[in-house]
Amino acid sequence: MNLKAQLPNFITLLNLLSGVLGIIWVLDGQPLYGAYFVILAATFDFFDGFVARLLKVQSDMGKELDSLADVVSFGVLPGILLYSLTKTQTDSQILPYLTLIVPLLSAYRLAKFNLDTRQSDRFIGLPTPANALLLTTIPHLVAHWPELIPLLSSPIALVLLSWITSLLLVAELPLIALKFKNSSFADNAYRYTLLFFGAFCFAWIQLAGIPLVILAYLLLSGVENLLHKK
Repeated sequence: MNLKAQLPNFITLLNLLSGVLGIIWVLDGQPLYGAYFVILAATFDFFDGFVARLLKVQSDMGKELDSLADVVSFGVLPGILLYSLTKTQTDSQILPYLTLIVPLLSAYRLAKFNLDTRQSDRFIGLPTPANALLLTTIPHLVAHWPELIPLLSSPIALVLLSWITSLLLVAELPLIALKFKNSSFADNAYRYTLLFFGAFCFAWIQLAGIPLVILAYLLLSGVENLLHKK
C-alpha cells in the first residue's frame, strides 16, 4: 500500500467521522454542536484536496470517497439537526420528516457537481458546505437574538427553510466561487467584499453571523449576475 497516496483519503475519512460525531451530538440533544462539527468537516474537506494536489496523488477513488463523506457531513448532519429541532416543536408525525429533503438534495447536488464541467470558476447552485453551515448555525443565531425564535424556530419555518435551501442546492443559479486568479480588487471585488463582511460578522457575533454571511453571498452573487448580463 502506498501510504503517501492514502494520506488524503485518511483526511477525507476524518471529514466523515466529523459528520458522524456531529449527528451523535445532535441526537443527544446538543444542537449547537452541529455547527462545530460541520466546520471541522469543512476543514478536513479543504485539506484532503490540498494534500492530494500537493503530493500529486489525486485519484478517482479519492473523488468518490470525498463525495460520500460530504453527503454525511454536509447533508445528513444538517438534515438530522432540522429533523430534531422540528420534532421538539410539533406534535405532528409528518412535519419533522419533511426536513429530510436536505440530505436527499445534498446527495443529488454532490453527484451533479462531479459531472458538471461548468463549475470550474463559478458554482451552479448553493454548495453543500455553505448550506450545511447556514442550517447548523441557525440555533446560534436564535440563541444570540431570542426575538427571532418565533420566526426561525417554528416547525413550519424549519420545514420551509429546509426546502428553500435544498432547492437552492440544485438550482441553475451561478454563484461566486472564492477562487482568485489574481489579487486585483477590481477583478475580485465581490469576493473581497464577501471575505471582509464574513470577517466582520464573525468578529461581531461569531457563529451566529454565518447565516448573515450566506445571505450576503447569495445577494452578492445575484447582483453580480445582473450586472454581468448587462
